[in-house]
Amino acid sequence: MLIFKDTKFIKSPFDNEAELEQVVVDNYEYLFGPNSFYLPKAKIKTADGVGTIPDGFAIDIEQGKWYLVEAELIHHSVWNHIAPQVTKQILASNQPLTKRTLVDLAVSLYQTDQNTREKFEELNIAEINVRQVVGDILETEPIIGVPIDGVTNDLRDWARTLKYKVKLWIINKFVEFNKPQNIIFEFPEEFKPELDTAEESELPKVNNEIAKYDIELLDLIKAHLLTAGEKLVMTYKPKNGKANSYEALVLEDGSLEILGQQFSSPSYAALIGMQNAGSDRKTVNGWTSFKNNKNKTLADLREQLLNTKTNEAD
Repeated sequence: MLIFKDTKFIKSPFDNEAELEQVVVDNYEYLFGPNSFYLPKAKIKTADGVGTIPDGFAIDIEQGKWYLVEAELIHHSVWNHIAPQVTKQILASNQPLTKRTLVDLAVSLYQTDQNTREKFEELNIAEINVRQVVGDILETEPIIGVPIDGVTNDLRDWARTLKYKVKLWIINKFVEFNKPQNIIFEFPEEFKPELDTAEESELPKVNNEIAKYDIELLDLIKAHLLTAGEKLVMTYKPKNGKANSYEALVLEDGSLEILGQQFSSPSYAALIGMQNAGSDRKTVNGWTSFKNNKNKTLADLREQLLNTKTNEAD
């Protein structure tokens, strides 16, 4: 239950899969990253011409990754519904025709959607190179991205058997008590999946007691990689604007104070700076935005912690 003053929001099931699919389309950056773009449903075919329609495709141009997206509900059978459906999608996604189709859709989106165009521009990818960049990403293996309202043991076990990387994100729906027309949705913080088979199979060689997604700023403070009172800096230049620098103060509880506000999430701390600079972006990766006085990002410090022996980090 979520409470705002006298208003209560009660957890509720999704009406149907289509409702969840639309929530993902409307908020895809909170799953696939701030420099991703989303291609809607498109029919793709296996080598023998069997058709299948994933719920969408997400391409993260900053990380060079792409996702087959299949939104699911927890009551759907893993063995009779999810597994056979995803298997067909994987086979079809590897076909050259599929990749050509997705490249054409991506180029068309770049040409017609200003938000997508700006993501390429911020990464200094010129229009002439868009087709090549997207094509190169699509030559890598897709990640199976499954937004879902709950994760069963069978779903976890099945995901871990796949050759392909799988990410499962839990999305929750809440409706206002006695006013069911008022709906809010809960997304994971900092893009964190409930299950990431790549993360499980690539545990750090040194510190295998902690996973990347579980690290918070407080962990960096405890490991003496950050200090309470330390100042971090981020710089952002909006389109057709001047570059702005913002300082964030590291607080004892692991939160950041910036522009008179406190944030437990580095990404929301960075976002408030970007919006202050005039950006209308909805998401940003704060772990790569903020740097310390040694020019190391928070992501760099996180990797340092992951590669530090546990007893050295205590």
